[in-house]
Amino acid sequence: MISMDSPVETVLGDTGTKAPKIVKGLGLRTVGELVHHLPRRYVRTGELTTVDSLEEGELLTVVGQIGQTRRREYTDRRTGRTAYRVDTVLRTDGPSLRMSFFAKKPHMADWHERRLPEGRRGIFQGKVGRFNNDWQLTNPQMVLMGTEGEDAAQLSLETLGDLYPIYPLTKGVDTWDLQRAVTFALAVLDEVPELLPEHVRVQAGLVDAGTALEWVHHPKDHGQVTRALQRLRFDEAIVTQLVLARRRRALAALGARPRAGRSGGLLDAFDARLPFELTRGQVEVGDEIDADLARERPMNRLLQGEVGSGKTLVALRAMLRVVDSGAQAALLAPTEVLAQQHHRSITAMLGDLAAGGLLGGADEATAVELLTGSMTKTQRTGPMSRLASGEAGIVIGTHALLEDRVGFADLGLVVVDEQHRFGVEQRAALTDKAGTPPHVLVMTATPIPRTVAMTVFGDLEISTLTELPAGRAPVQTTVVPVAEAPHWVDRVWQRVREEVAAGHQVYVVCPRIAGDEPEAGQGDVPVEERTDRPLSAVEEVVEELRQGPLGGLRLAALHGRLTPDVKDATMRSFAGGEVDVLVSTTVIEVGVDVANATAMVLLDADRFGVSQLHQLRGRVGRGGHPGLCLLVTHTEAGSPARGRLEAVAATSDGFELSRVDLEQRREGDVLGAHQSGYQSSLRTLRVLRDEETILAARRAAGDLLESDPDLGGAPALAAAVERLERSVAADFVDRS
Repeated sequence: MISMDSPVETVLGDTGTKAPKIVKGLGLRTVGELVHHLPRRYVRTGELTTVDSLEEGELLTVVGQIGQTRRREYTDRRTGRTAYRVDTVLRTDGPSLRMSFFAKKPHMADWHERRLPEGRRGIFQGKVGRFNNDWQLTNPQMVLMGTEGEDAAQLSLETLGDLYPIYPLTKGVDTWDLQRAVTFALAVLDEVPELLPEHVRVQAGLVDAGTALEWVHHPKDHGQVTRALQRLRFDEAIVTQLVLARRRRALAALGARPRAGRSGGLLDAFDARLPFELTRGQVEVGDEIDADLARERPMNRLLQGEVGSGKTLVALRAMLRVVDSGAQAALLAPTEVLAQQHHRSITAMLGDLAAGGLLGGADEATAVELLTGSMTKTQRTGPMSRLASGEAGIVIGTHALLEDRVGFADLGLVVVDEQHRFGVEQRAALTDKAGTPPHVLVMTATPIPRTVAMTVFGDLEISTLTELPAGRAPVQTTVVPVAEAPHWVDRVWQRVREEVAAGHQVYVVCPRIAGDEPEAGQGDVPVEERTDRPLSAVEEVVEELRQGPLGGLRLAALHGRLTPDVKDATMRSFAGGEVDVLVSTTVIEVGVDVANATAMVLLDADRFGVSQLHQLRGRVGRGGHPGLCLLVTHTEAGSPARGRLEAVAATSDGFELSRVDLEQRREGDVLGAHQSGYQSSLRTLRVLRDEETILAARRAAGDLLESDPDLGGAPALAAAVERLERSVAADFVDRS
């Protein structure tokens, strides 16, 4: 009996040495994994494949036709004997390719000529190469079309069907090896288990599981492919949505202490001193958070918004409400620069309301502490003591907050900034410090499309700030193409001087610290786009600018190799107007707020991802003055890298750019590899393309759990949910 759990070797038959390659190279260990290894595309067997362009080294699979075949004799230089080469021309609906077959004996050359007569069609696969200005298909493998029984290696069109599946491959395995194995597996499988309850399947208008697998591997037309994939994607979506829905329910069942605040307290005093009105969005999101904090279940909310939309102010007001409730709030930041920036800006906004326990502090004041990894034991003693006693109401820190020695009197709220930079275990280490489950607010300035939010952050309630506060000026973004217009570089530095002459300040961002340092942004750049050309480095650029185009201006460097004290002093000098131009790596990407900075020059801008460019650009134009962002690149027009830069230059809509980013990169990569396992956990589902499927699955998951919380009536589905919860993929959806 063959089942989905049977070892894949049981259906590989006479694949011989290819069996280990299928198991190891493709990671297919069971029959179930084999039949769910889906074709990446299909070729029509009844027509020549359209080939628009060719690239050397690409693996090409096409339906082609033999144009001509010629046999040549030559002397083998190694043996001195006569040998034979059969040259053919393979025609496609596009460029033709040459193929060559070598034989030591005449009868083998005869065999090649007989099986490759002019006009014969087949499916051909091989690597594309160039020789004497001709395209070649090297080491070609093939399945030839003819009449059944004519040749063991030939198949009739009726046997092949109109659509032939092309599978993702590994070295040493051909697409027809997988096609034969899958065909045999589906023929001998005892049954294809049905994951969905019948009423869910019918209501969603889906085919049964067995039909879906048959149609995706052996379709008669593209309509069958579409319906099969619709079913397989729904299966994946509903399992993911059930995991998230169950976590939302489990969290709600934990219970939490309401933190409703009080009238006439710290929050009221802060609001009374604000020199501006909150935006409508800030008021609405604040009301949502206030309602969450007043409930007897933990808040678990994601606050997303454009760079500069005022997320920190919203989070601060939530922290003040919790302090008014007699509890404490902790803000967890991913870097020391950002933690220090938050501490400076929050204490500045609070004024004497942040001087609790100090002479001159307001009556309603609390203490606001900073705790980072670079602080000495002596420096930490005071803040840790005030946290443990409850004297300090707010603490801002980095990973240092997670250490066992850090304790709280009553931790009521955890705010996590740039959520995707923290792993699940790190966040849990902080929330575990509370006696009862704390309320959690996570923030991100990387806008997230709705379907990503539902699939990746689906166990969080979501609030979005879309409008910018008054005083935010537009930022003009321009691509500076060095390859086409090298003289533009001189103009870049002239513009920097003009901004400084007008009394403003400028950022210059580089992808590296020094010549021996890896690129800061290389994780965002596809491997095929990386270059051997030396990239701009902070330590070299700052000296070149001092000695050259920016001579006489006040320049400073900022990067991760500097000590925390030096980094902090540098940022304070820049914020205080003592530095004209800050040459930096991406440490200024988030949270840094210098109102007088009006321009940014990004050197080798193509080395950064779309979202990262948008984040960096958000550092300028924050003080009411128009902003300027210059994207300097050596890439050629029409390249994917140039396309990313042009997309950033074309719009300041972070949500639109996040879609561009996600279309170019896998879901897991966009949100941080350490959060998503070793790769995207989604096999067939794509969160942008399959929005309607995800919505339908989310509704179905909610209905199922409402009527059957334990999924007792759907054992196969319950088992799939349990597997996902136990797997590495669970890290991908666990963002609570």
